[in-house]
Amino acid sequence: MRSIQRRWRVNLHTSSMTGSYPGLSRLIATMATLRGPDGCPWDREQTHASLVEHLLEETFELIEALEEGSPGDIREELGDVLYQVLFHADIAAAYPDDAFDIDDVAADVEAKMRERHPHVFADGGATTTEEVVQRWQEIKAEQKKHRATPFEGIPDKLSALARAQSVLKRGGVAAELRNPPTVPETEEELGELLLGIVQSARTQGLDPERALRTRVRAIEAGWTPPA
Repeated sequence: MRSIQRRWRVNLHTSSMTGSYPGLSRLIATMATLRGPDGCPWDREQTHASLVEHLLEETFELIEALEEGSPGDIREELGDVLYQVLFHADIAAAYPDDAFDIDDVAADVEAKMRERHPHVFADGGATTTEEVVQRWQEIKAEQKKHRATPFEGIPDKLSALARAQSVLKRGGVAAELRNPPTVPETEEELGELLLGIVQSARTQGLDPERALRTRVRAIEAGWTPPA
């Protein structure tokens, strides 16, 4: 098991490009203290599972701040989400086997970003947003080629609507609709359409969430690799 010092060693090089991050370093040290031998009993008892509800709550509060809040609100909610990330990394740093810390997490995602942006860090030739997105998808598909279907990795806890978006995007197919609705031109019109569907479902005693989830699962089950 790694020591507290090893677990929370942060390699923040001061340079003209990146600067230093004393606030982040202090937050990491605070987390280590709270979960240390003389810290807070509640913090020491937490697990990945026990923190899920807090991560979900903080994430939705951040989304609300991003959509409707002030810069101060966004700053506060980003901090709360960051704290949840640090919390999970601290728990992982105490694993008996395959332990990792927040620096390992940062290193992994930094390497991933470099791999998926060859037009910036290597010899890739993408010059437009469309080319960047296409190349990103190609690289991601190559890295995930061990998956049996493109739907592996979509979280089961997603809402039916969010899952439908992911399935249609990853599958690269359009669902065949028996009665295609009028396509709304704005998000306001789309909201009205969705609300009307939910209201109609309630009137008929139907569960719109379950209905969409069932339909999306049928799409996943019937997916076949492109020829």
